[in-house]
Amino acid sequence: MQSEQSAFIHVGTSGFSFDDWKGSVYPPHLKKGEWLTYYEKVLGFKTLELNFTYYALPSPRALAGLSAKTSEDFLFSVKAFKGLTHDSKGMKSNPSSDYLARFDRFNESLRPLVDAGKLICVLAQFPFSFYPLKENLDYLKLFKERMRDIPLTVEFRNRYWLQPHIFDFLRLHLIGYCVVDEPKLPQLIPFYPAATSPIAYFRFHGRNTSWFKVPASVRYNYLYSPEELRSFLSPVKSIAAQSKSLFIFFNNCHAGSAAQNATMFVHMLHEEQLP
Repeated sequence: MQSEQSAFIHVGTSGFSFDDWKGSVYPPHLKKGEWLTYYEKVLGFKTLELNFTYYALPSPRALAGLSAKTSEDFLFSVKAFKGLTHDSKGMKSNPSSDYLARFDRFNESLRPLVDAGKLICVLAQFPFSFYPLKENLDYLKLFKERMRDIPLTVEFRNRYWLQPHIFDFLRLHLIGYCVVDEPKLPQLIPFYPAATSPIAYFRFHGRNTSWFKVPASVRYNYLYSPEELRSFLSPVKSIAAQSKSLFIFFNNCHAGSAAQNATMFVHMLHEEQLP
């Protein structure tokens, strides 16, 4: 059993509305507008990472609609708009007023989830080209400030971020660190369990070694084996003991693998008597 100080562990997937989930995750006859309800009520997931927000600034109406389809205790994580994480010309410690307005519009779009008490945090995933330079650390501080009362979690792609002073920096500024599992390639960041804020965060991308050679749609074509999933139980338990809440999202979404692995992992947590 976990101690009273350990975090409750929430498990879900990175997205839910994929065409190749029809038939593999959702019944073929189920209308797309009913998928989110099925995701919660039938599959049993109570948390979801929204990724469509990365490709375009979402509208408050769209997020309000998703919130309305879920129970009061359902929780969302929202991936930051790519204009805030992948625009190398605008990502400075003193960006232009036009660039800062993106933060304002993004924050405004999140208001329905904030007001409903359903927003976990914003996940800012930075590209491989984002290195731990002073100007980038300054930008992370700016990003945190612009999020105001919304918790921020960051995901890095390259291993150069794995330095003690970086984790000290994240803890100092209450910025969460996203623990990732992805292909064991020299260029990518390895699995490194750590907690730097009250919200602990894991993303499982799969281990497709063709990561840099295939389109993004195929990059996440991977199904974790039971043995691979069990290897995560100990680090998850350790991080839960250091956090107030812990969220795990499976991003190996190709052909429904994420939903299958998330379900398997929930069962393993129950077997371990982890909440």
